[in-house]
Amino acid sequence: MEEDNNRTLRDYGAPGAFSITSEISPPPTLANDFKFKPSLIQLVSSQPFHGLASECHQDHLWRFINLFMTVKHNGVTQDYIWLSLFKFSQGGEAAKWLATLLPNSLTTWDQVTKAFSARFYQLSKTAEMRSKIMNFKDQEDESLYDAWERFKALLRACPHHNMENWLQLHCFYSGLSKKNKMTLDAGAGGPIMFKDPTTSLQTIESVVQNDKDWSISDRATS
Repeated sequence: MEEDNNRTLRDYGAPGAFSITSEISPPPTLANDFKFKPSLIQLVSSQPFHGLASECHQDHLWRFINLFMTVKHNGVTQDYIWLSLFKFSQGGEAAKWLATLLPNSLTTWDQVTKAFSARFYQLSKTAEMRSKIMNFKDQEDESLYDAWERFKALLRACPHHNMENWLQLHCFYSGLSKKNKMTLDAGAGGPIMFKDPTTSLQTIESVVQNDKDWSISDRATS
């Protein structure tokens, strides 16, 4: 290899010119004049995901998507917006992980979320969450509404649980106390187990909301 006589020994030991490459490569956009407002960058950077054990990567994705679904511009795809902003939502170990990926290796939102989930949602976590869903129990003196909301939170935390609706409803109902089972069946006009899964789900949503509304009223007048 031919040596460069224009470089000193010191030059060979020092870093070269700094350049930056992005692991996430958004698709081309037709709107060449489109720019993100600084306030938008600041907004996405204000609540970064650090990759801590106490953080839920799924909650981060939910917040990110719900926030930036409202950002629209002619000629700019949703993928372009999400891919351009996602790196600003990472901090700490999550930012370090992103920097280890090959440049331009993530070119679609599906690729980003799959890579993100694979890194921060281990298989052991999946097994743990499935177990919590399958063995769900309402807590002492927990209202029907609170039990249902907590059960749905478990489902959201593990969207790849691969449990059909009928099985989810079996797990929820079997984990209810006798009091909450009676409340649900009474609101459903009879045993909810005699209804099909779609009707049962709609009925539960109506019954638990009614239970919440009147529970608040009862506490206020007591």
